[in-house]
Formats: sequence, structure tokens, C-alpha cells
Amino acid sequence: MSSERQESKAVLIAGPTASGKSALAIELAQRTGGVIINADSMQVYRDLRIITARPSPEEEALVPHTLYGYVDAAVNFSAGSWVVDAGKALLEARAQGRLPIFVGGSGLYFKALVSGLSAVPPIPAEVRESVRARLDRDGVEALHAELARRDPAAAERLKVRDRTRIARALEVVEATGRSLLDWHREGLPALLPPGEVSALFMAPEREALYARIDARFDAMLASGALDEVARLAARRLDPLLPAMKAHGVPVLIRHLAGEISLEEAAAIGRADTRQYAKRQFTWFRHQLPEFEWVRPEEAGGWLSAVVPGRA
Repeated sequence: MSSERQESKAVLIAGPTASGKSALAIELAQRTGGVIINADSMQVYRDLRIITARPSPEEEALVPHTLYGYVDAAVNFSAGSWVVDAGKALLEARAQGRLPIFVGGSGLYFKALVSGLSAVPPIPAEVRESVRARLDRDGVEALHAELARRDPAAAERLKVRDRTRIARALEVVEATGRSLLDWHREGLPALLPPGEVSALFMAPEREALYARIDARFDAMLASGALDEVARLAARRLDPLLPAMKAHGVPVLIRHLAGEISLEEAAAIGRADTRQYAKRQFTWFRHQLPEFEWVRPEEAGGWLSAVVPGRA
């Protein structure tokens, strides 16, 4: 691929968890001298290498990787924060003449790349702490009722027991005096407008994918995921922080607290991850129709089409 084409294009590789995205991205980066840019909302956290199946140090040594493991779990990291960092990574890749290869499973991150993102301002820590204290004290139903009084349009769109989104909507209206929906109508422009990207969604056969998910969860446990989660739990962070809700983390914390056996925790973790994969299929189908769905066994041909002459 010429440097001119590298400057005007990027490759997006998305797909459900355990679908083989990272291996495909590494292959493409090796062919092109590209750089892999993380687009997975949980793989940004340095505390969670094993339980989020982040690329291994050996894999990261093969080709340049960026935006992996660089955020502390105590940070309430958002899609907006990632877009800012992704924009910097994109500029750096282009300055170096490298093909930017975004890879991950977070649909909102990819949507932000190609469609833009609402520009909700940062929420002051004291507002967030006040809302979450009320959530713990009064319960989620009380906060939903409060949101219904202050921002009825947002409340109407949320399930009564959706703790995280209700707290978020209430924080925004309390901090800004405006509805979260209003902020969503104004936003950050797309980093990669249509025509500048080649976009792939890895779409394995479902049963084979679910078998891989189960096997990988067990492999993560064998590789030290429980110790990793124990170190995170020892920090006693706010359970509403994004890192504390990574797949496998809440249920392994329950095991560490003596509530359930490791076997029960593993079964729940595998089931939760399979459900997440189902949601990823649905989300990309409805929200990002510009992605080309490709079965893993056809991905090599797709690479050759994206990078002519480098097969």
C-alpha cells in the first residue's frame, strides 16, 4: 500500500468477543507496517490484561499497538475520552506513514469513529459522588422517579432498574441543567468520514463462537484471572466504575467474597460473555450497517482485497 493511500484510509476490524479479531489485525499490520489501535472499552484498563483478553506482551511485540492498558481502573473512562485519544493516535499513525488499524468489540467506539459522538461535558466529581450516594441510600427506583421529574424524556427511555444509565442521566442534568438527550443531539464530528475506511465485522458461526468463549474463559482462569480480579477487588473501587463491570469481574468478586463457588462463578461468567456476544451481533447489525460481515475463514481474502499486492 502506498503512503498516499495510508494517509487517506484506515481499517476497522470489529466483531464479537473471541472471534479472532486480534490475530487478523496483527496479520494485517505485519503486511502493511500498520499500527493497531485499540477500540475495546475494557482493554484500555491496565488492571485487566487477563480477564479482558488483551493482546499478550508477545503479541504486542510483533507490531505497534496503542491505547491498550493505559487507563487506571479508578478512572471513569468514557467513549468521549477515548475519541480524543483515538484522534491523537490516528494523527500519529498518519504522520508516521502507518496504516491505522482499529480493532475491538465496542460498538459505540466504532460508531464514534464513523458517525461522531455527543459532546457531554465532564461531570464534576462532587456531582457524581452525590448521585451515587443517593443511589446507594435510596435505591434505583427512587433515582428513576427523581429523573422522571427533572428529565422526563430521558427517564422514559430507561428501564427502571438500569442503575448505571439512570445515574448517568441524573448526573448530566444535575451538572449541566440540560438533558442527556440534548447533549446527544450535539456532538463531536466523525474521525473517519465515509469513504475513508474499510470496515469488517468478524461473524463466526454462533455455536463455534460460544464454544470458543467458554474455552477462553476457562483458559483465563488458568492463566491467573482470579488473582488479577482479587488485586482489583482489594482496591475497593466504586462498583459502578466501568472497569468494575468488565465481563467476569463482578462474578469473580462474588466468589472471592465467599458468596458462590468458583465453578458457579465460571459458569455465570461464561454465560454472561455469550450473552454479550449476542448483543454485539445485534448492535452492529442495526447500528453500523456499513461494516462488511465476513466469516473468519474468509478473512484472508478480505485482507488481500483491502491490501492489494500484499497477500
